[in-house]
Amino acid sequence: MKASKKRSNCPINTSLEIWGDKWSLLIIRDLMFKKQCTYGDFLKSEEKIATNILASRLLVLEENNIIIKLDHPDSKAKVLYQLTEKGIELFPVLVEISLWAEKYYEIPEERKSLIEKAKDNKTAFIEKGIKKMKEGL
Repeated sequence: MKASKKRSNCPINTSLEIWGDKWSLLIIRDLMFKKQCTYGDFLKSEEKIATNILASRLLVLEENNIIIKLDHPDSKAKVLYQLTEKGIELFPVLVEISLWAEKYYEIPEERKSLIEKAKDNKTAFIEKGIKKMKEGL
């Protein structure tokens, strides 16, 4: 992990210093739903992240063992990014954020059934999601 000066030892602060910017959880979200992504895949997301910000966020996530780089099976010029076990364990955070957002904001139609499954039995939904992602490691 990159040695950086922390503002405090508060666990919320420590976590936010790794993934608390407005882009890192979107990168993690994409990896949770797609399993692996190339740099270009991230650039195609609807949020339109800038290349310099993407490179910076990928580096921080990699230095903190949230993601890893893998060789691309079809191109030596590309790499695949994948969540580590530590990254997968952020799934409950994304579920909680999604449930909070559903309570206060309009949710895209394609996400509503997933949100309903999470609301129906959150614990089982999270356990199943984590298990499925870890099987892909």
